[in-house]
Amino acid sequence: MLRPFAFHYFLLALLCMWVLCKAQSEPGTSAIQLRLAGDKRKHYEGRVEVFYNGEWGTVCDDDFSIYAAQVVCRELGFVDAESWLPSAKYGQGEGRIWLDNVHCTGGEKSLAQCDSNGFGVSDCKHSEDVGVVCNQKRIPGFKFIRNQANSEEGFNVQVEDVRIRATYSHRKRIPITEGFLEVKDGGKWRQICSEEWTEMNTRVICGMYGFPGEKRFNARPYKLLAKRRKKNYWGFSVNCTGNEANLSDCKLGNDIDQKGNNTCGKGMPVVISCVPGRAFAPSVSVGFRKAYRVEQPLVRLRGGAMIGEGRVEVLKNGEWGTVCDDNWDLKAATVVCRELGFGSAKEALTGARLGQGIGPVHMNEVQCSGFEKSLTECHFNRESLGCSHEEDAAVRCNIPAMGFQNRLRLSGGRNPYEGRVQVLAERNGSLVWGTVCSDSWGTMEAMVVCRQLGLGFASHAFQETWYWEGDSSSDAVVMSGVRCSGTELTLDQCLHHGKHIDCPKGGGRFAAGVSCTQTAPDLVLNAQVVEQTTYLEDRPMYALQCAHEENCLSSSAYTADSTSYRRLLRFSSQIHNNGQSDFRPRAAHHSWVWHECHRHYHSMEVFTHYDLMSLNGTKVAEGHKASFCLEDSHCDEGIQKRYECANFGAQGITVGCWDTYRHDIDCQWIDITDVKPGDYIFRVVINPNYEVAESDFTNNVMTCSSRYDGQRIWTYNCRIGGTVSSEAEETFPGLLTNQLSHR
Repeated sequence: MLRPFAFHYFLLALLCMWVLCKAQSEPGTSAIQLRLAGDKRKHYEGRVEVFYNGEWGTVCDDDFSIYAAQVVCRELGFVDAESWLPSAKYGQGEGRIWLDNVHCTGGEKSLAQCDSNGFGVSDCKHSEDVGVVCNQKRIPGFKFIRNQANSEEGFNVQVEDVRIRATYSHRKRIPITEGFLEVKDGGKWRQICSEEWTEMNTRVICGMYGFPGEKRFNARPYKLLAKRRKKNYWGFSVNCTGNEANLSDCKLGNDIDQKGNNTCGKGMPVVISCVPGRAFAPSVSVGFRKAYRVEQPLVRLRGGAMIGEGRVEVLKNGEWGTVCDDNWDLKAATVVCRELGFGSAKEALTGARLGQGIGPVHMNEVQCSGFEKSLTECHFNRESLGCSHEEDAAVRCNIPAMGFQNRLRLSGGRNPYEGRVQVLAERNGSLVWGTVCSDSWGTMEAMVVCRQLGLGFASHAFQETWYWEGDSSSDAVVMSGVRCSGTELTLDQCLHHGKHIDCPKGGGRFAAGVSCTQTAPDLVLNAQVVEQTTYLEDRPMYALQCAHEENCLSSSAYTADSTSYRRLLRFSSQIHNNGQSDFRPRAAHHSWVWHECHRHYHSMEVFTHYDLMSLNGTKVAEGHKASFCLEDSHCDEGIQKRYECANFGAQGITVGCWDTYRHDIDCQWIDITDVKPGDYIFRVVINPNYEVAESDFTNNVMTCSSRYDGQRIWTYNCRIGGTVSSEAEETFPGLLTNQLSHR
């Protein structure tokens, strides 16, 4: 029999359990509140933190699973979970460890409904705090309910969607930089009251929409509009510090009184006005562009498929170098993005995710407040010892919605990443879909198409597309003569014929096509190896028969006596693949050309090109070496060789491996027999005709200074394209751009 005191205690425990169960079972309510915290590199990931009994705490990773992660993400308003991470990967939390040994089936409405040891019952340390990565898509109709008393730290904003709603006079502007701010909560769009709105809040919204900063606006027309419009205010104000990457990282402010038209007191709906970056702003006059030279940037992005993404590189003492990913976070990434004219960072990437750079590592352990004008103003460890290019940091930035992808489509492909290129063009006063003429269509044009559609890099450019049956009504050619440099944001920005189409073969089966891929190789020549191995050799013509057959000698060799000698500038080349996918020849194995003399297959017509030029850029001697064999000579530690030429095997260069062409093999030279003594520029170009798409073509060119006295040659100051400041590159013609294309 229970004593009165024990009985009362038992009743109290039952009542507490009933309240907790009631809170868990009632639709739309929960006994807990969740948030994602810690060292985040995306706004939709982080350490799982639980608000219970008036304080925040963490969750232990013991028995945690992807099902528990799904429950967490859905409770936060995301459609699903991508993964979960144990062992305090987002840093160690503080306070209580509220949940341990969590077992979920995945169908629970709240983490509080999953089996566990009970709240506060744990034998874990904060080194076991669990984190999750959610799918960034929000649940349609998601309604955020704050059912706990406000804490000092506050709760994060959780809404289904956010938008800048332009007024009628601004609707047709691209990008939309100004308008009323609206949030979608519970499936309905609502305005936010401006009474407690700050510039820091606006800065966060502008960053989300791809704009580097906010600007003032004329409030009068908005006040007049607001008076006429029906108001439907959201129930909360918002508190942002200004360096959040997303509104979901800001804190909820005070509740807004929801009584009739007095909801916002003396305020009105929030209006957002942003400044677009240079690449997205209305274009200035051509005369202005010519008159003023753009200042040399201190930070740039390399190796990214999309505009606004890439490996971060910094200019120091005239030389470009990379940033080590130690401590790399969204704050530092956002400083980079805003500095380059984009919005806030949506992702801070580590581990050379967008390819490895070359040269020095200039910065390590970067720490930014988020308000710096440049990454170079942030604190960092000047001794970047122990950092290799395997740790190169990268970013993905928010960019404005320009609608580029709506003007182009792929048709007839087996998957969304390939097909016949179709363009939306104006014909007889109406917009129609048509094809692109495939004359001169190549890798550079395909790269622009894939970028415009958000599909990554080009893997192939097709001049015949008969195997892709598309909509016959769209077979008419609406664009011809397309030539791109590869840096354009849209196909429209490339050179092309005007209204008068010139396409002898017509469209249909001869329409241009592409296939796209998320990753690409990146070949880089080791400049140091070239510089260290350069020498001269006088070789008799009778020993150069095979090389002569393969056009590896200068034109005077065709009339030379068989007993004469040729003077050859010889060197070794070591070609690294620093990209994200293997470098493979474009031609399939069955179409490689067999060369009997050297007993090997040529898989590319020209793989490298060698030139000796006068100081003004005039070519005085040249050589070229076909890709007689692309293979993995050596690889970084832990990487397996995949390509070997023996027994007519597959050819290519694996990521993290390099192919070495020794100085003593045929055609690894420039024939300088007819060159007079003097000062010259020695240039090597890899993949000169852009036969294979790469993530960065600027580093395919290597240029050296060279002095020839008639008997000896000195090669010095060898540079890879894009590794030095623009002032230094101006002394080397062809270092900035690969000028050899014969497409």
